Amino acid sequence: MQTRKQAISQRDLDVRKTTMLSIVINAMQILMMLLIVLYLLVFDHATSFVARFLCVLTFVVVASGAVVDIWDALAQRRVLGQIDDMDATIGDLESLNNTIRAQRHDFLNHLQVVYSLMEMEEYGEARDYIETLYGDITAVSRVLKTANPSINALLQVKLAACEAAGVHAEVQIQSRWESLPMPGWEMCKVLSNLIDNAIDALQEVTDRRLTVTLTEDLHAYRFSVANSGPMIPVKSQQSIFQAGVTGKGAGHGMGLYIVRETLRRYHGDIEVKSDVSSTAFRGFVPREIPEMEEKADA
Repeated sequence: MQTRKQAISQRDLDVRKTTMLSIVINAMQILMMLLIVLYLLVFDHATSFVARFLCVLTFVVVASGAVVDIWDALAQRRVLGQIDDMDATIGDLESLNNTIRAQRHDFLNHLQVVYSLMEMEEYGEARDYIETLYGDITAVSRVLKTANPSINALLQVKLAACEAAGVHAEVQIQSRWESLPMPGWEMCKVLSNLIDNAIDALQEVTDRRLTVTLTEDLHAYRFSVANSGPMIPVKSQQSIFQAGVTGKGAGHGMGLYIVRETLRRYHGDIEVKSDVSSTAFRGFVPREIPEMEEKADA
């Protein structure tokens, strides 16, 4: 697993370096050609009209090619980001699958232990043993309620992360989200960013509670990630979804921006409500996406 992660990381690094180099080189080509054209048109009056025309034509051709290359490089970076998200989702699914397999493997052993305790009439011990097992089993079963395996896997992984961080997490799944009109890995990206931010915020308080709610109504699939962390200042609530806005320092500030942009691609959105008692991020994705309706009508 570690080798696979290292290979993926190296691949991402190589692609990002290549695309960035392509963007820089093509941008420099455009700038250099623009400077040459400006010099010929503004300062070099001795150059003939034909030479100027050919220079401008060359600039147009070179700039067009460079713009196409830059566009392709940016598209590759976007695709790489999507692949990274899908890799993360696959990793979550593998983690959930391993957890379920481990529980299935242990189930018969647990039954044998309980049966032996009951045969020996150690009913109190049997009850205590079952109660201990119940917590472990429900930790997985409580997130296996949506129709989307990737979302189930993500929630299981984040519950484990909450437990490791000393956060009391609760998942309230009131809908199976059977016809969610966006890829599961895209919604995983949204929920993952929100939950990670909540866990970070809760490190500043002693009462660490987090609640994830999934529901739906006639118009939309809705979700909420609420935590008992410190209040977000009112001024920050207005700008928190902008790129680069963060309270974590340099290198952060894209998570909530990515969340909103992802939801808006599917005509959804998100808002934050924060006071001294709790902070809640509530978002939605409409049940019917307008573009899909137009294509259906066509």
